[in-house]
Order: sequence, then C-alpha cells, then structure tokens
Amino acid sequence: MHMGDRSTQTPAARREAIRSILASGSIGSQKDLRDLLREQGIDVTQATLSRDLVDMRATKIRVADGTRIYSVPDIDGGATHEGEAGHERLQKWCQSILVTSILVDHQLVLRTTVGAANLLASAIDAVRLDAVAGTIAGDDTILVICRSSEDAQQTQSYLMDLAEPGSSTH
Repeated sequence: MHMGDRSTQTPAARREAIRSILASGSIGSQKDLRDLLREQGIDVTQATLSRDLVDMRATKIRVADGTRIYSVPDIDGGATHEGEAGHERLQKWCQSILVTSILVDHQLVLRTTVGAANLLASAIDAVRLDAVAGTIAGDDTILVICRSSEDAQQTQSYLMDLAEPGSSTH
C-alpha cells in the first residue's frame, strides 16, 4: 500500500510533537498547528489532529491579551501554558528541596532532601528547558542530562540561582 508523503511517525511521536509546538508558542487554530507540524515533516489530516487534541485533553485558554490558544495538560498536571507558574514551581522546589549540584561533563547530579527527587525532576521537566534533554530521578538524587557541557553549566547556574532565597524567575 502506497502512503505517499504521509509521515511514518507513531501517534505517540506525533502527539509529543504537538505538545512541544503548543508549549513553545501561542497556537490558536488547528490550521496553524497543522502548518507547523507539516514544517516538521508531519503531515496529518484535520480529523486526526482533532482526535489527537481530544485524546490529549487539549483546551483553549484565554491569555493576557485576550486571545484564545491551545493548552494541554503536562506530565506533572500543569499545563503547557503555565510557563510562569511552572518556573515559580521550579523556584519553590529549588529553594525548599535542592541540596547540592555536581557538574559532570554534560550532566548534573542534583541531591535533594530524602524522598523529594521526583518533585524536583518533574518541575525541571515541566518547564522544558531547551538545554535539558531529560531527567532521571531516584529517591534523593536526580540525573539531569543536558545537550552539551556548556548547557550543563548554564543549567546548573540557573538552578542554583533559583535556590537562593529572594531569587527571581526572570
């Protein structure tokens, strides 16, 4: 069966691309979302996109300027457009549970209070820092895998700055 130029990505990969696009911009229409997916080589019908948005529990939210944009729940229960709230949550966890940070090449080893590693790792994941490829959490230790050594240094500085009382998320 010939599929033409249709993407061979799995539904999960397509939905992750949708989540990433919605998290990085203010998308107000399915047409705009389809165009951005197409730019990434993902050709999807409007019906499939609509089903994906329903399955992902996407909703339209009104932002500060009054426009309505798509938002989807994130892994930690936050939403893709809770950017400010996500950074505030990360700051709160850094200040209350981050103990130390050790830089190892392009990775960070973060120590937290006992039993709190998943909270901080989830907060790091939720803000979707470009420098961070992913996190792995144990009981009191988090491995933060960054895209480069420079990214790891910048991420370490950012997290340790957030951990300081009175720091700002901006």
